[in-house]
Amino acid sequence: MLITLIAVIVALVLGHVAPALVGSARAFTWYGQWLQWLGAKFGESAFWKGRYGIVLALVPVLLGVALLQWLLHAPLLGLPGLLFSVLALVYAWGPRDLDVDVEAIIDAHDPTSRQAATAHLFPHGAAVVSDGPALVGAVFRSAQQRWFGVLFWFLLLGPVGALLYRLSALAGEGEFAQILPPETLAGVRALHAVLDWPVAQLMTLSLALVGNFDPVFNAWREARGNSLQLDTGFLAAAARASVRSELAEEAEDYTEQGMVPLMRELPELRDAMSLVWRILLLWLAVLALFVIAGWVS
Repeated sequence: MLITLIAVIVALVLGHVAPALVGSARAFTWYGQWLQWLGAKFGESAFWKGRYGIVLALVPVLLGVALLQWLLHAPLLGLPGLLFSVLALVYAWGPRDLDVDVEAIIDAHDPTSRQAATAHLFPHGAAVVSDGPALVGAVFRSAQQRWFGVLFWFLLLGPVGALLYRLSALAGEGEFAQILPPETLAGVRALHAVLDWPVAQLMTLSLALVGNFDPVFNAWREARGNSLQLDTGFLAAAARASVRSELAEEAEDYTEQGMVPLMRELPELRDAMSLVWRILLLWLAVLALFVIAGWVS
C-alpha cells in the first residue's frame, strides 16, 4: 500500500514538474513494433487471427515484468522493488496527463485551438463533441483510462497489473488497433472491458461519496450499472448527473445570498475535473489509512 501511495504521488508530481520529459518517456513505439512483428510472424495462424490472439502479445511482456517484480522484491529491504514499482506506474500512467489536457481546453479561447485541445479527451478517430455533457463524459472516461484503471490494477497486481491495463487499452483503440486482425481486436476489447468494469463501479461509488449520492445512484441504476453487463456507460451518466446537481446547488446558493451567479467558462468541465480530483483524493486517503493501520498493527 505504501508503495502504491508513493508511486501515485510521484506520477502526479512528475507530470506537473517535467511534463515533456515524462511524456517522452511514456513511449510505446516498441509495442506497436512488437504487434507488427507478431502479425508478420503469425499472420496466417488461426490463433493469432482469433479472439485470443492478443495473448501472444501480452504474455511474454507481462511474464518479463512479473519476473523482474519478483526478483526485485526482497533485496536491499525492497528498495529496488519500490523503485521498479514507481517507474512502472509512472510509465503506465497517462499516457497524457488529464489535468494538463483539461487546463489546455479551459485556457484555449479561440474555437480552433479549443477543438484541438478537446480532441485529446476523445479516443483516436472518434468525433469530438464540445458541449457540456459530452465533455463531462469525456473527462470521466479519460480519468478511468489514464488514472484509475492503472491505479486499480496496480493495487491488485503491482507493475504487472498496471502494464496489463495500459497495453490492453493501447491495443484496443487508435493506431495499434489497426495492426490487429478483426477477431483479435474484438478479443482485446473484451479483455479491456473486463478490466474496466470494476474500475467504473468503484469510481461511481466514490463519486456518490464525494458528490451527491442520490443523483449518482439514480443515474447509475437507470443506466443499468446494477447489471452484470460489461458496458461502463453508467459512469458517464452518473458523472453528468452529479455535475448537474453540483451546478444547481451552486446557483441556489448564490440566489439565497441575493447574488448573481458567477458565470464561469465551461462550468461543466471545471466541475467534472474537480470531482475527478476528489475521487482520486478519496482513493489516496483510503490507501493512507491502510498504510497507517499496517504500521499500527
